[in-house]
Amino acid sequence: MRNYNSPDNPEFFNEYLVHIKIVQLLSERTIQEYYIDIRLFLRFIYENNHNTGKDIEDINISDMSVNEIINISVSDIYNFIFYTSDERNNADKARYRKVSALRSFFKYLEKVAHIIENDPTKDLDVPVPKRALPKFLSLDESLRLLKASSTADSKRDYCIITLFLNCGMRLSELVGINIKDIDFYENRLKVLGKGNKERMVYLNNACLDALNSYLEIRRSNPKSADEPALFISNQNKRISKRRVQQIVENALTEAGLDGKGITTHKLRHTAATLMYQYGDADVLTLKELLGHASVSTTEIYTHLNNENVRNAVESNPLANVKNENNNKE
Repeated sequence: MRNYNSPDNPEFFNEYLVHIKIVQLLSERTIQEYYIDIRLFLRFIYENNHNTGKDIEDINISDMSVNEIINISVSDIYNFIFYTSDERNNADKARYRKVSALRSFFKYLEKVAHIIENDPTKDLDVPVPKRALPKFLSLDESLRLLKASSTADSKRDYCIITLFLNCGMRLSELVGINIKDIDFYENRLKVLGKGNKERMVYLNNACLDALNSYLEIRRSNPKSADEPALFISNQNKRISKRRVQQIVENALTEAGLDGKGITTHKLRHTAATLMYQYGDADVLTLKELLGHASVSTTEIYTHLNNENVRNAVESNPLANVKNENNNKE
């Protein structure tokens, strides 16, 4: 993150960025998104107060005063949301993300920095955008992907696909695994999730078999003895995220599943969906397994069964058969 102490920002904004990084341990991606959204909001407020006539991207907010922040009302925030919709063509999801950023910012100003006494976002009423169902592979497609991976001459690649499909881990979590993180006695491994939060991922028989097969080859390579990472590249260094993405892309192509929009993150959705549909896993269990901060993030999987039921009913061969007598008088 490059803007913690930027001279282009007012001091209270820089201090907020440091707070969400050091104290709240938000991810770099979230910090960057919040930075962009809040900076745009501050420029919007500054222009309304000073009428510079400049393009909003060129407005300098470095001298923005605390009084300007204190005087912000919920109406100002509604005007900003309307601006992002009307003039910047932001979709519902983008506008809602900006609201989330502003809520975080004003909560900090009130509770931590004590710059304001009343948080204007408390009275903000913004509808939550409808979440789309995540893309995922069916059970048959998952089996095809595993079969395609097993035919490749790489125990490493098969192990990677197996962990994705069985454990539902994130790409960054998989790349970050070290050999010492694996506990074969308890059949589990430790991963580092969002916000540097550690969690345990339990390993089933398929994962243990794939790991043991790969580690047998991994440990026979003397050139990689000093590398702590579980998955390594041909240069005997920790494998990169991009290389893992390529491995998944190649396996999908081999299985005839390319072009479906499946990514490493969609394999995470696949694992969660399969466990929910076939493994009797409830939402709270999935929340812990996936490392979600809120159960609301996990609840999307509860809609998948209903969607499958709907699709099954609509695909019934009798679905379009109508009573011919309905057209008779």
